[in-house]
Amino acid sequence: MSAPSLDIDIDPIWSATIDWEDLAARAFEAAAGVAPELAHEHLLVSLVLADDEEVHALNKQWRAKDKPTNVLSFPMLSREEVLAAAAQPGAPGMLGDMILAHGVCTREAADKGVRVESHAAHLLIHGLLHLAGYDHETGEDDAAEMEGLETKALALMGIADPYAAL
Repeated sequence: MSAPSLDIDIDPIWSATIDWEDLAARAFEAAAGVAPELAHEHLLVSLVLADDEEVHALNKQWRAKDKPTNVLSFPMLSREEVLAAAAQPGAPGMLGDMILAHGVCTREAADKGVRVESHAAHLLIHGLLHLAGYDHETGEDDAAEMEGLETKALALMGIADPYAAL
């Protein structure tokens, strides 16, 4: 199974004991396993594992929210373009940018009682689905669809359903 190609930048605040590139590649492959439109090696995603301050500034600038968030996704292709690219060979190009906030991610993982790698994998899959045009904020049916895809992708990685205890 192919998945989007990855260009990753890792802030030193993220633990060097975890292979973040491998985790991101596995999360992207799992997402492509449940959302076939992502199974295209010619899609490129730029991923930044950043500190909270960088994500806070971006969230304020682009979403008018004056706080850090766990993951930001900036799609470069419309949902229709993603679906069209999946149907044809060649190089559709840049899917988009994703940025994860270290402090938010680690605090949320601790609050949920899960390993930071598991929570980061969930955020990576969540962000990638956003880049593909899925949106949980457009209605209950869309939220249920996105959560279902996330749960299935995480299961492919051997990670428990993050929504089960909610």
